[in-house]
Formats: sequence, structure tokens, C-alpha cells
Amino acid sequence: MKTTFSLLFYLKRPKNYENGQMPIYLRITVNGKRAETTSGRECEPANWNGKTGKVRGTKEEVKSLNAYLDNLQSQVYEAHKALTESGASITADLIKNKLLGKTEKARMLIAIFKDHNKKVAALVGNEYAAGTLTRYETSLRHTQNFMEWKYRVSDINIKAIDHDFISNYEFYLRSEKKCANNSAVKYIKNFKKIIRICLASGWLDKDPFINYKAKVKQVDRVFLNQEEIQAISEKVFDTDRLSQVRDIFLFSCFTGLAYADVQKLTKTEIVKGIDGEMWITTKRLKTDTPTRVPLLPSASEIINRYAFHPVCCHKGKVLPVSTNEKMNAYLKEIAGVCGINKKLTYHTARHTFATTVTLSNGVPIETVSKMLGHTNIKTTQHYAKILDLKVSKDMALLKEKYKAGAF
Repeated sequence: MKTTFSLLFYLKRPKNYENGQMPIYLRITVNGKRAETTSGRECEPANWNGKTGKVRGTKEEVKSLNAYLDNLQSQVYEAHKALTESGASITADLIKNKLLGKTEKARMLIAIFKDHNKKVAALVGNEYAAGTLTRYETSLRHTQNFMEWKYRVSDINIKAIDHDFISNYEFYLRSEKKCANNSAVKYIKNFKKIIRICLASGWLDKDPFINYKAKVKQVDRVFLNQEEIQAISEKVFDTDRLSQVRDIFLFSCFTGLAYADVQKLTKTEIVKGIDGEMWITTKRLKTDTPTRVPLLPSASEIINRYAFHPVCCHKGKVLPVSTNEKMNAYLKEIAGVCGINKKLTYHTARHTFATTVTLSNGVPIETVSKMLGHTNIKTTQHYAKILDLKVSKDMALLKEKYKAGAF
């Protein structure tokens, strides 16, 4: 990275100073950040030339002192040159320590990132989901590739990370990796966690994110309307494969469970609720938050349909769920067969439950939020914003009141 470098000799007034000589200090500045150290010499203030950083006079002792300062200045430049040639990230403190013969253990970004990911991997299944580890591993690769692309280095001292580094990283994600806004923001957010670790550990003095702002853009969530749910439900498929995927997808449409939660759902998590009806009582794999959902008749029928399926019998699972990749591939095929012109993925089922199945039918948003296992109701409110149909129904009631003369 491009750096600005300068040095300055100056007199530093000691505490309780009255008169006499003052110590001569050396100030090293790199990218606006300073590091100071004493030169080990002193000078009368009246004899000091602040513009040149030298002592005035022609006496032999003055020449000797100025020669000493010149030599010290040369040593600073040599230290800067040596650090530059070694590929180190230049900082004022690093130059000062090099000058004084002190060696500071460099904290390297990628090493810290890898250590973080190693700890996440050890806690997968306990505190973290497998998908979380995958996201951090992807973020690590993006970070490594970015540094090779921009700076031609494989690792970097964390003290060299600044606002410019982060801005360039974001530009790389958007331009070179073609990441959409929200994807780029998420990768930067993952990177920010590593910076927070460095700050908390005392390895960084200043947060490079302090003037950085990024905003997640609201995206339109794809969901099925009632007619499309009906079309998929009534379609007769030629293969059991598509029928099975259709049934499991519809199960999520009627329960709001995400793919990972349906995949792990066991028969012991289907229990009788306080109303005497059957409920799903589980925890979201993503957030570890409790989720309790009363079973709609359509969901109960699907469970009964696969009660004696070999996978369900041997593993105690509620449904025989394939991999997410296979499910999404088959759902694309199902959409085509049913004439649905939407990008159908398994997560569409969760959106459908939130919109068409619940909110559109008058289920309060607080209830929907609880069933979805959201930790913040603002997440659920995103679904309410896209329900033009619900707005239309509500306004139709208002129109009827006007007609009846209620207002």
C-alpha cells in the first residue's frame, strides 16, 4: 500500500522546565500516525533552528552534534528502506522499533483469520452451524485473493489495515467477484469480525471501520400465491422423486421451517400441544432459537404419508429429505412442469408460509414471527411490506364501511 513518510527533529520541553537545555527528539510520521523517541542529545532553545531541525553555530561541538543528527536521520531512512524491501507493512512504530533494535511480533491478518475459522470449525454443531463455517471459509478465500490482486502479498500486518484497505476490498468484491450489494456487505461483515477480535485483543489501536458505512438493501422475496400452491399440490408427477420433493417443499410451505430444520426434524419433535393438537417443537439450526408451530392438516397429511418410509423408520426422521442442492434442482424442474414462472428454491417455502399462508390470512405478525423463530420482529416485517394482496383486502373492508355510511 502507498505510504507517506517523514521525520522531524525538535526540542521537547520537559515537565517543570524553567531554563537550560532541552532534549532533542525525533518524530517519525507514516500516513499521519506518529512515533517519537529521544535522540539522546540536548540543545539550548536559543541555538535551535526549528526550520532545519539543526543546531545553529559553527563551533566544533555544534558541527559534531549536527553530524550526529544527520547520522541518526540516515539510520531512520535505512530502517525504512529495509522494511520496504522486506515487504513489511510500514508504520511509524515499526520504523522506530527497527531504529532502536527492538523487534515487535507482527500480527498477520490471514493467520488470525485462519485461527478464528479453526475455532468455529471445532464448535460446529454446538455453537455454530456448518453453513456458518462455510461462509467464513469463503470470506477467508476472498480476503486472500483480494490481497494478491491488489497488493501482491499473501498476508499483511493487521496494523496496515485502514479505511483505504476496506474500501478497496469492497470494490474488489463488487467488481472482480461480481458480488451483489448484500453479498459484498456480508463478506465485509465477516471480515469486520476479525478486526473486532484484533481490537479486543489490543493488537489494534484504532478501528479501521470507524468511518465505513455499508447498508443492506431490501430484496424482493419470492413466494407462491394460493393458486401456485394449489397447482403444485394437485400436479400428478411421473416419478416418485418429484412427488417426494414436492411433498417436502409443501410441508415447509405449511410450517415455515427452513431446509436445515426439516432435514433434522425427528419424530420426537412432533408433540401434543396445550390445545390437544399436534405441534412441531424444535430449535432453529441457524440461530438455536425455539420454534413451535401447530400442524396444519396439510402438513399432518404429508407426515403420515411418509410415516413408514425406510429413511424415516431407520433414522427416526419425519421426512426423507435429500440434499439442498438436489432439492433445489428438482424444484426448478417442478416449477417448469407446473408453469410457475418464478425462481423456485427451497427457501421459497419459508417465504410462502410467512406471506400467503399466515399474514395474508390475518395471522398477527407477532405470532408469525414466533413460529418462524425470528429473534427480531423487524425481520418478519419485511414480509408484511410486500403483501399488496393483504393491503387490498384491508382497504376493501374500509371501502365497505364507507359505503355503509360508517364514516
